[in-house]
Amino acid sequence: MIKKILTAAVIAAMSIGIASAVPSNEAKLYYNQGVDYYRDGQFNESINAFKQAISIDSNYIDAYYNLGVVLQKMNKNAEALSVFKQIIVRQPSDYESIYNAAALSVQLGQIENAKKYLALIPEASSTAVKAQALASSMNTDLKTIATELAAAAESNVTKVPQTNGVYSNIPSPTGVTTDNAGNLYVASFSNNSITKITPSGAKSEFVKSNQLNGPIDIASDSAGNIYVANYNLDNVVKITQSGTITVLLNNIKKPYCLHIDGDVLFISSQGSNTVIRHHL
Repeated sequence: MIKKILTAAVIAAMSIGIASAVPSNEAKLYYNQGVDYYRDGQFNESINAFKQAISIDSNYIDAYYNLGVVLQKMNKNAEALSVFKQIIVRQPSDYESIYNAAALSVQLGQIENAKKYLALIPEASSTAVKAQALASSMNTDLKTIATELAAAAESNVTKVPQTNGVYSNIPSPTGVTTDNAGNLYVASFSNNSITKITPSGAKSEFVKSNQLNGPIDIASDSAGNIYVANYNLDNVVKITQSGTITVLLNNIKKPYCLHIDGDVLFISSQGSNTVIRHHL
């Protein structure tokens, strides 16, 4: 069910911190249009209206939520999942959105991702009953999921090979990270590239692209994917081992430092004085 139209009472509640920050009048106008279109069964128009509201206010949580619900109703599950992920980035305690992301992951056949989302829902939350039911549909339960993920995270801990040496001729080096094979990756801020150095010391250009602009920090996950904070593009990109680049998160103002803990990516946003938590 979508969230209701913005009445005066709802707006007043938002202003005292019961919901997210009050959006602009223009964003509210499109939001309310989206609700009206939905009630009239004009789902494509509803989607466009909610997207307009989000384009005006990129932190409009209710607009994201309603957009995800409408997309899900139209069986556009991959798009809906992407929308709910945006909510989780901005409001990690929105357990209803986390549940929706888990349910959509199940529908998309992404069972392991669904378990990771369910593990984020506290047993004391009002969403826990639904979360437990979804876990049961996968022949498991929330406690078992939490135990399995903790064990997997521990098994993925690797030791970085230690050596002495200097790697020279890397233009304006900034962030560094390693993968499970011991390869070293170095971001080059002014060269918009990532250098790869093998454990034997062989150096090569891993990737150089116009999708990189001011790469200031990098991190790697257990699968060997590299994540890059593009300081000048206000985004974070993901680079696979084959060199394919995709935008993971937009509208991150001046992303500066990255850190991965298990399946969670932390991003410090220098431009907004915040730290963002994103479930990979």
